[in-house]
This record gives sequence, C-alpha cells and structure tokens, in this order.
Amino acid sequence: MNDKLVFLGLLYFVQGIPYGLQSSLLPVYLRGAGHSLTRIGFTKILYFPWVLKVLWAPLVDRVGTKRRWLVGTVSGLGLTCLISAVLAPEAHIWGVAGTLLAMNTLASVQDIAVDGAAVGMLKSRGELGLGNTAQVVGYKAGSVFAGGGLLAVIDVAGWSWMFMLLMFVYAGVALFVWGAPVLDDETVRGQQSDASRRGGQGADAMRPWRLWRKLLAVPGTPWTVLYVLTYKLGEQGAVTMFPLFLLDHHMTARELGFWNGVIAMGFSICGSSLGGLLLAQFSIGALMRRVFVLRTISMVFQSSLLTVLEPSPLMKGMAVLSMSVQHFLGGLITTLTFTTMMHCTQRAEESIQQHHRCWYGLMITLNADQ
Repeated sequence: MNDKLVFLGLLYFVQGIPYGLQSSLLPVYLRGAGHSLTRIGFTKILYFPWVLKVLWAPLVDRVGTKRRWLVGTVSGLGLTCLISAVLAPEAHIWGVAGTLLAMNTLASVQDIAVDGAAVGMLKSRGELGLGNTAQVVGYKAGSVFAGGGLLAVIDVAGWSWMFMLLMFVYAGVALFVWGAPVLDDETVRGQQSDASRRGGQGADAMRPWRLWRKLLAVPGTPWTVLYVLTYKLGEQGAVTMFPLFLLDHHMTARELGFWNGVIAMGFSICGSSLGGLLLAQFSIGALMRRVFVLRTISMVFQSSLLTVLEPSPLMKGMAVLSMSVQHFLGGLITTLTFTTMMHCTQRAEESIQQHHRCWYGLMITLNADQ
C-alpha cells in the first residue's frame, strides 16, 4: 500500500506544479515586471485545455497503457520546461504563453491517466480514503513547491535556472514511473476488460451525446454540476488577485512567495485534512452551510482590508491572517466537494463511473483548485 501512495502522491505532486506556476508564481512575476492586472487576468485562458479533457478521456482510457501515457506526459512536461528556460518572458511573452498552454494540455492528459491508474490500484474503502488523501496533499504540495518555493528560486537564480530545475524534477519522475512495479499487472487487467470496453461503452464513446445524456441522468448530477462550476467563483479574487494588491502595497515577491505560497497553502492542506475528520461526525449538508457562512464572513473581512491597506506591520499581519484563513476554508470546502462528487458518482452505472468522475474532475480544475 505504501508503494501505491508514494506513486500516486508523486504523480499528483508534479501535476500540481503547472497550477502553482500559473496561479501564484506567474501573476507575481508578471506584476513585478510591470504588466497590467488585465493582462495577468487573461492568463486564465491558458487553462482552456482542461475544457477539452472530457473529449480525449476515452482515448487515454482505451489506447495504450497508463504507464506509457504517464511517462509520455511527464517527459513532455520536462521538455516544455526546457523550452521555457530559453525564453525570457520580457521578450517572448507569447512563446512563454505557448509553453504554458502545452503544460496545461499535458497535465490534463496526465490527470486522466493517473486517475485511471488510481481506480485500478485502490480496492478497499481504506485504500480509497488514503488514495484521496495522497491526491489532495500531493497536488497542493506541488502547488506550494511551484508557487512558493520556486518564487524564491526565481528571485535568486532567475527564470532560466528555475525551469531547468523543473526539467530535472520531471525527468526523475518519468524514470520513476517507467520502472514503477505498481503498474506491472496493468497490461493483464487491460486485456481482461478490453471486451467490455468494446461493447455498449464503446458505442457511447463514438456517440458522445449518448454518454453525456447518461451522465446527466445520474441522480443529483445537474445540481452537483451547477454547484461545482460556481462554488469557487468568489474565491478566485480572494486567492489570486488579493496577493497582487499586497505586492502593490510594499510586500516583496519573496515575502509573498513565503506567506501566500508556503504558509497559506499549508493552511489549505490542514483544512483539507480536517474536512475528512469532520465528515465522520457531521453530514455534508450541515458542514457545507456552516463553512460557507464562515467563508462569507472571511471574504467581507478581506475586502475591508483593501480600503485601509498601508505599509505597516499590523496591516501586513492582518493581510497574512486573511490569506491563511481563506486557504484553510478553501481546503476544507475542497474536501467536502470531492466527497459530494464521489457520492454522486457512486449512483452512476459502473460502465460510466470513470467518465462521471472525469467530468467532475474537469469542472473542479476549471475552478483552479484541487
């Protein structure tokens, strides 16, 4: 079981790196280079490949093995880092945007492959719980590494050396996955299930509208879809834009990388872990109501700080506290949301459960958090 957790945790870690780059490092770096908030806001378009995830999920599920998809995508991420290392964003902003778009495309394919591998590896309820913990913690740790740790690296060593470091990280993970023993019996399982995939599920893959109708027909799915698509809209300003205002009010990029990229994300991981403990004692509905009341209060408090921000230790401390609370509540909400999605997926037919989970995975990613 430990081998499975290490395998999944490491893959979700490297999957979280592109998100950390775009959500935390890139906005701060571009703002420090003099780019407008409007241009920085347009970088959200680079998440577009995740919209197409549901279209190529059947291809990843049916063609080749998970090992090959994972090695290919992780190696591709390393290659994009090598290309990014030779492109200065001040002079080649569109080239950098292209490499980040490629990173999102590769990361979305990797997400499909690693989720499929996890479904095959994790059998018992205990394994599923530990596997989901590895997913959340691994992804957020990767985001912390990219959004906080690498922000300190780029401040000292520069853009090129930061991406060279990332290239070596991805190369090491690709070699690890290539020799990972947890995937040794994957080919046998794939051959055994191939016949069923060519049946009704294969017909649905050729007619996507049939599959989408089946997904929407699962009890609770329409309302869950609406919730997943909207529940983090307000948080985007609190988590992504608020740090940029701090950068404009005499907080350095290194300070921001530490407090927003490391400490605040640590609070997010604590919130995610606490969510699992609370679910053992309270219903999801009751927890959701209480947590969203707290989220509303914390966002009102953070908004009030924008009217009185000044370069003083007290206001800097209040701003850091506000960011930490937002990340803590965000992590807690993420765990509750994943549980809600899992309950809904369990109501679906077994033949479409993986597509159902993939669909929700797309939506949660579009809201830019894991």
